[in-house]
Amino acid sequence: MKPREPAIIREVALLCGGKPWVFARSVLPASSLSGRLYRLRKFKDNALGEILFRDHSMRRYPFEIARLEGHSPLLPTHLQQSEALWGRRCRFELAGKPLMVSEFFLHNFQAQTPKITL
Repeated sequence: MKPREPAIIREVALLCGGKPWVFARSVLPASSLSGRLYRLRKFKDNALGEILFRDHSMRRYPFEIARLEGHSPLLPTHLQQSEALWGRRCRFELAGKPLMVSEFFLHNFQAQTPKITL
């Protein structure tokens, strides 16, 4: 994105069993929300993943992995954690227009995931 370019930022908590497992933040530049992608301006409660993976023009770039402090201001106050979190982000393109999706795996997710030792 260009500096100061308008965008829609969508933040959601993905729940499992009523508990937040993943915090997701999507950045959709205004320049990407034209033509047939205009519908992304108001997709409300629909899953962005469903929209992305149904679109045959979708291109996904490699993930970037990050470790984030649990009390980071990047997390909403009610989702801040006592321990650091793993996250990933990925650039997608739909019809050649970019958007970014970031996901942070919260403690409830990590507590249910088997530990893997390399």
